[in-house]
Amino acid sequence: MAAESCHSRSFSWLVKSCVPADPGRHISVPVPISSAAAAGISAAGVTEPAAHIDALPDDLLLECLARVPRASLPPLPAVCRRFADLLASDAFLHLRRARGQLRPSLLFLSLPDRGSGGSFSQALLPLPLQPENQVQVTSLPLPQTLLLQCGGGGGAGFFSHARAVFLPPRSVFLVTGRGANNLRVDAVTGGGFARACARTLFPRKKFAAAAVGGRIYVAGGSARTGAVEEYDPAADAWRVVAECPRRRYGCVGAGAGGVFYVAGGVAVSGSGGGSDGHVCAAGSVDALHVASGAWARPRALPAGGCVVGACGVGEHLYVVASHAVELSFWRLQGRGGWVALEPPPMPRGAVGIGMAVRVAMAGIGRGTVAAVVSAAAVRGGASATASAFEGMVLVYDVAGGKWSRAPDLPPGFRRAACAGVEC
Repeated sequence: MAAESCHSRSFSWLVKSCVPADPGRHISVPVPISSAAAAGISAAGVTEPAAHIDALPDDLLLECLARVPRASLPPLPAVCRRFADLLASDAFLHLRRARGQLRPSLLFLSLPDRGSGGSFSQALLPLPLQPENQVQVTSLPLPQTLLLQCGGGGGAGFFSHARAVFLPPRSVFLVTGRGANNLRVDAVTGGGFARACARTLFPRKKFAAAAVGGRIYVAGGSARTGAVEEYDPAADAWRVVAECPRRRYGCVGAGAGGVFYVAGGVAVSGSGGGSDGHVCAAGSVDALHVASGAWARPRALPAGGCVVGACGVGEHLYVVASHAVELSFWRLQGRGGWVALEPPPMPRGAVGIGMAVRVAMAGIGRGTVAAVVSAAAVRGGASATASAFEGMVLVYDVAGGKWSRAPDLPPGFRRAACAGVEC
């Protein structure tokens, strides 16, 4: 727990660069000035040496905090309550953004298996891609009590199939769907403001999840319910808002233009007019207009295939589909229908008969699509020339219409949950 006051011996380095060398570059942020601002002024109006960092006014302390490298931010909220309040403020984000220290990024959260004894870590890939850009790996300090609270006694293993959803301006939610509390972390400070959140109403696995209009929506991943759940972060509560046209398992989700999309997977438990078996729904997309609660007419990919990844960028839905021997890439433009785009560049032999392809996608800003691609041989089904790999990161520039290959993920992150953030 953060202390009431913050002493300066361990953090005196913050003060060294609190005032820019060029006064014209000083960025003014309107923040309330606490009573501690006057602690270094005597009754006669003479400035006296400050005993600790509490003597700094809020605006000057914010200047210091805004200059801290992101890798050093996670432990700072625990220093004292004042640090925590300032780091959580809109003024802190304003300063970081004004100084060019907030940029679109792809955030990965490593999720250790149950009983592995590993710890959470995070990796960050700044965008747009530059030759010097590398995946930046840091620890994500989370109290064991918090992990147990989220894991229902099972610990971090409950996050092994979690979906990462970003809610601007700074919250990343790990939705487990496993009958345990979900986890909320801060995209800017890492685990600095981590806390447990309400669990979904129904247990799910391999489900669809996405953010639309400041709320989170989940669907699929269960044969027992076709309910679409909505999460209100202000109330920390879930509620059922709709019923899916079909119950899907192994589906993916995306949000764009006020619509929650549920794509791919198989329809189960007789939904969609089938029997009690599994009905193929791999190439179809269901779309829920969240404001009205109405479902649009299902949209199927014109070339068939299985939707293996989806995300929203701006007003449009982007999907990657597998066609047994190749991948395709599509954009859904509302009533304009599907538009075929340049397919993701894949290593030779990576996609073929007997290969299972897994794609995690995230939209970053309004002009970038990121895809983390892994391919593995199905037992007894792949040829000797098959190329199995994990953690290949591809970035698509919407304006330029081209894919670029980013640095591959480290081994510990190749099955990580990912989200597009600004941090």
